[in-house]
Amino acid sequence: MATIKRALISVSDKSGILELAQALAQFKVEILSTGGTAKLLRDNNIAVVEVSDYTGFSEMLDGRVKTLHPKVHGGILGRRDLPDHVSAMKAANIPNIDMVVVNLYPFEATVAQPNCTLEEAIENIDIGGPAMVRSAAKNWKDVAVLTDASQYAEVIAELKSTGGAVSSATQFALSVAAFNRISNYDGAISDYLSSFNADGTRSAFSAQTNGRFIKLQDLRYGENPHQQAAFYRDLNPAPGSLVTAVQLQGKELSYNNIADGDAAWEAVKSFNSTACVIVKHANPCGVALGNSALEAYSKAFQTDPSSAFGGIIAFNSIVDKAAAEAVSKQFVEVLIAPAYTSEALAIFSAKANVRLLKIDLPKGGSSAWEQGRNSHDTKRVGSGLLVQTADNHEISESDLKIVSKKQPTPQQMADLLFAWRVAKYVKSNAIVFCGNGMTLGVGAGQMSRVDSTRIAAIKAQHAGLSLKDAVVASDAFFPFRDGIDVLAEAGASCVIHPGGSMRDEEVIAAADEHGLVMVVTGIRHFRH
Repeated sequence: MATIKRALISVSDKSGILELAQALAQFKVEILSTGGTAKLLRDNNIAVVEVSDYTGFSEMLDGRVKTLHPKVHGGILGRRDLPDHVSAMKAANIPNIDMVVVNLYPFEATVAQPNCTLEEAIENIDIGGPAMVRSAAKNWKDVAVLTDASQYAEVIAELKSTGGAVSSATQFALSVAAFNRISNYDGAISDYLSSFNADGTRSAFSAQTNGRFIKLQDLRYGENPHQQAAFYRDLNPAPGSLVTAVQLQGKELSYNNIADGDAAWEAVKSFNSTACVIVKHANPCGVALGNSALEAYSKAFQTDPSSAFGGIIAFNSIVDKAAAEAVSKQFVEVLIAPAYTSEALAIFSAKANVRLLKIDLPKGGSSAWEQGRNSHDTKRVGSGLLVQTADNHEISESDLKIVSKKQPTPQQMADLLFAWRVAKYVKSNAIVFCGNGMTLGVGAGQMSRVDSTRIAAIKAQHAGLSLKDAVVASDAFFPFRDGIDVLAEAGASCVIHPGGSMRDEEVIAAADEHGLVMVVTGIRHFRH
């Protein structure tokens, strides 16, 4: 446990710093500071010594050099338990510095501004701050280092409870947090600067990428019980994303719960109307729109009741008593919604194992769902990483091209757009039969598109759903006419797909032969 006698405070973000400085002053701690921080403390009647007066060396180079001095770093790095260090510091007249409070120039916030220039970014790269933080973190047994305002309250409480000291356990935890902060800061600088090309333009993909995530929890196991796993979040998670969920009740989330929950939530929040999505093994097995949560759920459940058993259910609207009563009649692993009524919560409380998650939709409602998506998708491969921009492409009726002789009705067009949106979240090869704002049969993850078509039709048959006049969405083009023949035989009346096959004329001719409406998007939605 180290008694704090001298502290160096130099912060860019001054949130909470007065309260910390006042607490230090109560214990007669000498405070060293620089620039705006020193002025703030003086203006609030807190005694402070300017670093330039302390070192006898004035700031220079527009403030770029002010704390890079042996009297600062010696005071931080000197080990109190080594006689040679103690004698060397005494000979050089360097007193100990027991606490360092530093947060860094706002580089991340600066480069996040849309009109940030390279010059502005460079000027917001902190040099002295990281050097002091690293020095203090390395010498954590003797020095407490604070790098974020969220740490102040705990340290103030500890100072008061110990009479002005900080425990070794706290100092070590602060040290780890400090090294993490420096790592994240340097990673952000590397990501930004390495995105520049030789001609000064910027690439969407940096020459080096520095993944930075914070662990939310250890999981019981991974995809299978013999695998270990943990759940991490981005440093700055997007609003409305799964990592922002609040678990209201139920068992601990598993690896598969989280993966499937993310698939369900990303799909359901993409709809502007009241919707329900049921996911099993990363694929939607039922999706529907409704005038209420109950109606949306009832329609989604009809698609594939057997697959819905033990699935993940997500709503983009409040879950009320009626919806809760219906959902509680089946076995559900995880239920996700932006809100629940008190009556709904009471119903689910009788099923203690059901994992109930609450996730706020991004501000602006479900139409702002892209705010809650990652800007890039990643996938690990052997000793490597695939990175791509996220599949955020939205399509409207005006983007579509009708290539068949037969024209769609307004209801068919609405169902085609609904089916197309659902297909985006189904593993390739994806085929989705829909009608009246609900899925009727889903074929996912097959090596052959025609097999996905057959499976979707079989699923509908097993669920007792008619495919007469159904619409069909395919996430990619039909390479042969056989897929068209199968879906027409099943009863479909319309099909939407990207087009672009070398056999498009053959496929369109097949649609006309069967009297189908065919619409092409020009956009593919593979999901592997």
